[in-house]
Amino acid sequence: MKLKKQVTVCGAAIFCVAVFSLYLMLDRVQHDPTRHQSGGNFPRSQISVLQNRIEQLEQLLEENHEIISHIKDSVLELTAHAEGQPALPHHTPNGSWVLPPESRPSFLSVSPQDCQFALGGKGQSPDLQMLAVYSLLPFDNQDGGVWKQGFDITYEPNEWDTEPLQVFVVPHSHNDPGWIKTFDKYYYDQTQHILNSMVLKMQEDSRRRFIWSEISFFSKWWDNISAQKRAVVRRLVGNGQLEMVTGGWVMPDEANSHYFAMIDQLIEGHQWLEKNIGVTPRSGWAVDPFGYSSTMPYLLKRSNLTGMLIQRVHYAIKKHFAATQNLEFMWRQTWDPDASTDIFCHMMPFYSYDVPHTCGPDPKICCQFDFKRLPGGRINCPWKVPPRAITDANVAERAQLLLDQYRKKSKLYRSKVLLVPLGDDFRYDKPQEWDAQFLNYQRIFDFLNSQPNLHVQAQFGTLSDYFDALYKKMGIVPGMKPPGFPVLSGDFFSYADREDHYWTGYYTSRPFYKSLDRVLEAHLRGAEILYSLALAHARHAGTDGRYPLSDYSLLSNARRNLGLFQHHDAITGTAKEAVAVDYGVR
Repeated sequence: MKLKKQVTVCGAAIFCVAVFSLYLMLDRVQHDPTRHQSGGNFPRSQISVLQNRIEQLEQLLEENHEIISHIKDSVLELTAHAEGQPALPHHTPNGSWVLPPESRPSFLSVSPQDCQFALGGKGQSPDLQMLAVYSLLPFDNQDGGVWKQGFDITYEPNEWDTEPLQVFVVPHSHNDPGWIKTFDKYYYDQTQHILNSMVLKMQEDSRRRFIWSEISFFSKWWDNISAQKRAVVRRLVGNGQLEMVTGGWVMPDEANSHYFAMIDQLIEGHQWLEKNIGVTPRSGWAVDPFGYSSTMPYLLKRSNLTGMLIQRVHYAIKKHFAATQNLEFMWRQTWDPDASTDIFCHMMPFYSYDVPHTCGPDPKICCQFDFKRLPGGRINCPWKVPPRAITDANVAERAQLLLDQYRKKSKLYRSKVLLVPLGDDFRYDKPQEWDAQFLNYQRIFDFLNSQPNLHVQAQFGTLSDYFDALYKKMGIVPGMKPPGFPVLSGDFFSYADREDHYWTGYYTSRPFYKSLDRVLEAHLRGAEILYSLALAHARHAGTDGRYPLSDYSLLSNARRNLGLFQHHDAITGTAKEAVAVDYGVR
């Protein structure tokens, strides 16, 4: 203990002596006059380096000052040229600053090559701007009678004496790639039977027609059929009996889907059609998305489609357009000054795309011509008046009743060419329905066409058959604006099918899956870019023969699963819980 204290005291004493010595040395250096005279202990070489750096800095400052002066002079010249006087404070020769007087703002001239939109276009301005239409309507939901959301339609019997009514009945089956059931469950339960029956029944009569839109289902079916059946399909497409409409992987939602995914699923479907059937779609068909964006007509136009059809539009808009015969129009982008984005659009006028709401304004009558609902079937007409099979004894009465609906519906449009869809969700899944619909309607058509005094020509047709007949009647080539038809810009959101039932919850429902969609899009695009770069490098090195083709299959499957999720019951969140989980797993 004693030794420890002695060591501590000695250490403290040495520390104090050292500190005091340092203090004396510093004090001497600071007060040494010879140090200031000799310039300290810095070597001359270091001093000259410092002097050179100072000179360089001074030179740079002078150059920057000259640049700033040139910029200031240029700005003064430009403003003086634009307004006749400087727009900035300037220095006078006597050294004072002069502030310019206040003046009106000036605008530089814009070259048409630089900004055509800013100058406006020379083309026709839209006749219908949807924002203006929405502000115009009262949305009062008045009862329209048999057409509850519309009005009473009348006509004169002789209106078609000089120009007969041309009717195209378009059989279709709307197949949701997931909704109540999963995609695979729908395919095995219904879709494959629809397509198998189509191949058989369409060959029985060359006058029969059918349209199909969901390539996701069609490609799955194609992979499981024989080469002989594929040849029949190609022949049906080639002779115009079967039409592939829109040609997307799905019928996409148009509110939540990103335009990248909308394009991607369209490309995937079109490439499949070109590779396997050798056909390019001509017309767009969108009967079930819950409102319509102006993006989709732009994409269809750029895909060389010449016409399109929509259905789910707010009932007040439909009523207004029907009353003014504006249900068919050229759909133009709001930013388009020269009509380069115009595409012809047909809007269905009534509540739904099912048979009771497509032949005319009275669903009670139209339901009697849905021959799947014949007595003894699994479904019937809610209006308690069932269909009757067409026979020689009743064909005249039944045909006249149906023709009355056709004529009333045609009064809502500007031409004497009428489109009448014939189908519903997952229709024609049994051979018996094919026979019931096609045989009974053909008897009606044969009677109508054999009566010159009725002034009507009715037949089965595809969507493009209808558009082509309308273009021919108007004397124009496909895609051109028919004379007297309006031009519309804007979109059709938000959708309501009746009363105050607005379909807006799907904008935000199931947000996790909506977020996952965007994440997948980003990863997919990154993987595509990396694959392209890697393949280019392999080709440059001459090793592309060993490049694994399975990697491209992985990309293709990812695109198809992303495309499947753009379906209007997938990204929207409107499918059943088990179906939503199935989308997520994919």
